Amino acid sequence: MKNKGMKDSSAYDDRTYEHRNDNRAARVRLYDQHSFKGMDWPDTEDGRYARAYLEPMMLDGTQSFMSNVETTLLLARIDDLVIPLTVNDTEYDNAYVCSPYTHYVSYAKQELTMLQKPVLEKGLSVLLSLIGWGMKQSQINKVVHVNNWLFSTNLYPAMSGEQAACLLAAVRERYPEHVIVFRSLCQGLHPDLTARLTEVGCRLIPSRQIYLYQAHDPNFGNSKSRWLLKRDYELLGKHGYEFVSESDMTDADIPRIVELYKLLYLEKYSYHNPQFTERFIAAAMASGTLRLYGLRKEGRLNAVMGYFCRNGIMTTPLFGYDTAVSQSVGLYRMLSACLIAQARENGHLLHESAGAAQFKRNRGAVADFEYSAVYERHLPWGRRWCWLLLDRLLNRVGVRLMRRMKL
Repeated sequence: MKNKGMKDSSAYDDRTYEHRNDNRAARVRLYDQHSFKGMDWPDTEDGRYARAYLEPMMLDGTQSFMSNVETTLLLARIDDLVIPLTVNDTEYDNAYVCSPYTHYVSYAKQELTMLQKPVLEKGLSVLLSLIGWGMKQSQINKVVHVNNWLFSTNLYPAMSGEQAACLLAAVRERYPEHVIVFRSLCQGLHPDLTARLTEVGCRLIPSRQIYLYQAHDPNFGNSKSRWLLKRDYELLGKHGYEFVSESDMTDADIPRIVELYKLLYLEKYSYHNPQFTERFIAAAMASGTLRLYGLRKEGRLNAVMGYFCRNGIMTTPLFGYDTAVSQSVGLYRMLSACLIAQARENGHLLHESAGAAQFKRNRGAVADFEYSAVYERHLPWGRRWCWLLLDRLLNRVGVRLMRRMKL
């Protein structure tokens, strides 16, 4: 299966873009599905990870690994970094990791129920439908995402603000009719990136409220949060669960892992999340691009998580459990306690994404906001207005609402 949009790939080749910042010339080289085979992969930890994770998708297309992610995948090489780019034009049914429309309209509609105010929910749903219609007219999904690993949280390598600015300039030159977006930026975690991208004309548009565990800090949490985590962890012994690693998993567990993720992230939360296939799980197990752990009882896997670490930060794109098991058993609590223990053991800050806000706060997580840095200044007004609207609405109203509701 080829990447979407590659039917005219003969028109593409690897190109070098050179940009000068602070008397230093930075070369950015872009590779497509064909030309990447001649790329010199950096012999670094990040470079080896990038190759293990991205090469299969470049060869066989993203939908083989995430069934609802249709995109053209490119690679950008700058210095010793390999950065994935995704290019889209419409694809309004895509997972939100590639579709701003899905993120800000389709997914947002589903989350209105969290407000628990039916009249307000109905009014906002109508408003979102109207805004969504306008966004389609302005081609909101004609976008290139930079550093898009197709996860809910895109961790960044040790990229400088200047490197980000050079990538932006190269992508703008290659795709002059597309909006350019850097997802998953947090001003507390990425001060250099957010500052430099703002300087060169990007808008910081809020995407969600996230939760960070300072698990690498020995003074992490308070006495109540530590007591809760200890109690959560003790549930394993109480209910007869064993915490197992991927060395204790086999190919026979792969369908179950897909099912557990589906039960939580898709059926309970939203089908707008990436829909991992069995091939994705098999590739992750074989290459180690996700570190897999689970909870097993009497031979049956009832919960699973998969995390990866980059630049001192750890996040868990794969998380799921059997929702048919009674809540009193506490599978979610057990798995979360094991995850925090892994973060502490690794000495990493744990990025816990969004959701389950009160649960995470009670266990010591600190709330912060995640932004997308959006560059649209090179486009005509008819393409730009929806981003300006999102900027105004979300920075002035959305952030305040999420803080007040503690979402």
